[in-house]
Amino acid sequence: MNNKVLSWGIFILLSFIWGSPFIIMKLSKESLPPLLITSLLIFSAGIVLLPFALFHISKISPKKIGFVLIAGIFGNLVPAFLYPIAISNNVDSALAGILNALTPIFVIILGFLFFRNRVSSTKAIGVLIGFTGICLLTFMEQTINFQNSGYALLIVLATISYAFNILLVSYFLKEQNPIHITTVSISFLIIPSAFILWQQGFLTLNFHNSDILESVSAVALLGIAGTAIATGLFYILLKKGGGVFASMIIYGTPFVALFWGFIYHEKITTIRIVSLIIILAGVYLASRKSNENK
Repeated sequence: MNNKVLSWGIFILLSFIWGSPFIIMKLSKESLPPLLITSLLIFSAGIVLLPFALFHISKISPKKIGFVLIAGIFGNLVPAFLYPIAISNNVDSALAGILNALTPIFVIILGFLFFRNRVSSTKAIGVLIGFTGICLLTFMEQTINFQNSGYALLIVLATISYAFNILLVSYFLKEQNPIHITTVSISFLIIPSAFILWQQGFLTLNFHNSDILESVSAVALLGIAGTAIATGLFYILLKKGGGVFASMIIYGTPFVALFWGFIYHEKITTIRIVSLIIILAGVYLASRKSNENK
């Protein structure tokens, strides 16, 4: 199998892996509370990555361990809490997938505000276009259901958390192997996620109930596939297809979220599709120059 075919295969697989969590969270909310979904997701990923983390932690500078822990919090813990809470309050999985595409735009904004990154005119136009998309989407969602659109802002906060983590890693952990950062940072979260599982009564769940068992299995699989396995696949894609091709994943996942939303009879309105196109156009312009330089 040549690199091109392998790269496209991994690209499509990753698009489905990273575009599917929103619908899994929606389907699981009927049987599990949002905090339990979050803690189970992180705990499952941490357990799978723990053997690797025990080997990798010695390869991380002791001075950088604090930054690695912060990366785990903002790159995994905070978003993992915000998404289930939003979706459990009837934010459509398709809408969550669309808003998730804002991450690159917030990388540029936070980089400018806190890291003094220079912003070219092309990036500035891209940011403005992206925010035009989100304003259109938010306004129209509010006309339909104000409460749901308010909870949708939690998804926006999650993308800001992702963006902050990307900048943190880029500036303070750039000399560290990204796989080492991933395994160690997520494994650090086993302790708090295990505490929350206990506090949320995970051990007292009725596992004889088929709905609960299916939800627990789906969320655990999401933690394993969406974090542990997908991370490895992404780095293979990065190596085989290059940085530009790998970065295009952000364009694939929202359409997968829309696909699942359609399958499960969510409202796939014209406004949502138009807003997604506008947001992705902004992301393209905002990231084009950096991609060309890779």
